[in-house]
Amino acid sequence: MAVVAQAGGDHDARFQRAIELIGKRWTGTVVRTLMSKPARFNQLLTGIPGISDRVLTERLRELETEGLVERLVDPGPPVRVSYRLTARGRALQPIFASVTDWADTWLGSAVAAAS
Repeated sequence: MAVVAQAGGDHDARFQRAIELIGKRWTGTVVRTLMSKPARFNQLLTGIPGISDRVLTERLRELETEGLVERLVDPGPPVRVSYRLTARGRALQPIFASVTDWADTWLGSAVAAAS
């Protein structure tokens, strides 16, 4: 692992890239939604309140480019497109579970925030 020492700490470019990828707005929610099962675009759109169709399209394309999501086309008729996590995407499951546990502990209430 390439770690570059800098004033104030170590820098790992791969770690930074990973955080930027999964930390991008809506990306984590899209991945977490697909953890349970594949979904069609409209299922994702209605299942993730507040996300726009444009942003969902962008996130799915980015995740596909990164090899975390694959686009499945059922030629129909009618043609149906669904999305599912690849093995690489499913490998994020323990990380997402840890973030959920952390959020439940530290962001769960006003009392936790004040601690």
